[in-house]
Amino acid sequence: MLSYKDAGVDIEKADQFVQQIKDFVKKTFNKDVITSIGGFAGAYLLEVAKYRQPVITSSTDGVGTKLKIAQIMDKHDTIGIDLVAMCVNDLVTTTSKPLFFLDYFATGKLKPEVAVSVIKGIAEGCKQSECALIGGETAEMPGMYKEGEYDLAGFAVGVVEKEKMLDCSKTAEGDVLIGIASSGVHSNGYSLIRKIVELKKCSYNDHVEEFGKTLGEELLTPTKIYVKTVLKLAESVDIHAVAHITGGGIPGNLIRVINKGLKAVIKKDSWDIPPVFNWIQKEGDVPQEEMFRTFNMGIGMIVAVPQKDVDRALNIIRETGEKVYVIGELKIGERSVDII
Repeated sequence: MLSYKDAGVDIEKADQFVQQIKDFVKKTFNKDVITSIGGFAGAYLLEVAKYRQPVITSSTDGVGTKLKIAQIMDKHDTIGIDLVAMCVNDLVTTTSKPLFFLDYFATGKLKPEVAVSVIKGIAEGCKQSECALIGGETAEMPGMYKEGEYDLAGFAVGVVEKEKMLDCSKTAEGDVLIGIASSGVHSNGYSLIRKIVELKKCSYNDHVEEFGKTLGEELLTPTKIYVKTVLKLAESVDIHAVAHITGGGIPGNLIRVINKGLKAVIKKDSWDIPPVFNWIQKEGDVPQEEMFRTFNMGIGMIVAVPQKDVDRALNIIRETGEKVYVIGELKIGERSVDII
């Protein structure tokens, strides 16, 4: 006689896991979450009376092969922050306020201590972005993943007043481009990094003097969450565009939020490039153009504002504790991003 457990799926263990995560997941709830943990669906009360024309926004993402490094290092407590960051940082480019988040965790065989650590990170990311973790799915799928492997996906939903919602339509000649510093590599470009590590026969446990920590510890630095900074800025400044610098780097992402007939001119010496990018370029012999096309290079978010609002914008961003730089401007020209 065979059971589901004999096939590799342990329902009891999964139920115990849900009990283990209940307390810290509930800490992300606010008064608008109207369902409890463990139901078939999460529910969030949208107070439409607060808005004239509320627009619901959404984003979904993962953390790519950064997961591989977390699994090699057996360090799982920050990868959930990355997952939330990748979704809510996309949402806030429209100046949406994130409302709630859902996660999908898939593995071959559930290891509760690993899964709990991951979900704790997701809860921490939700607290940082002031959104509720109202649901998720933990899938145990024997044969789909190797021992110790898991995959993650995240889903965020937000709201914004229609008249305040950002796209590229407000960008204009003379807009100043403000760069907000990243915390490091964030969650893009890890396939290239892993290839470099493989070819150079490095270990993620190697101590790197430039970082003051191991290579793995540096690479697992969680993605910075910019929600509070951008929303605070939007209260006082006429923001014309916001770009989240992810895969494709500054050229591939900034171009998505500027009008036709405009070119962005970025001065690459106008900010401090973190040592990790110099290490990648040197160890991998990666051309500078490829570095800027693959990595954020130390800039996690770019905000376009009119010249008259630059000083106020810089002060507000600094007040939130972020490093900020004036990195360029928008000029008349064929739609492009020029890094000079």
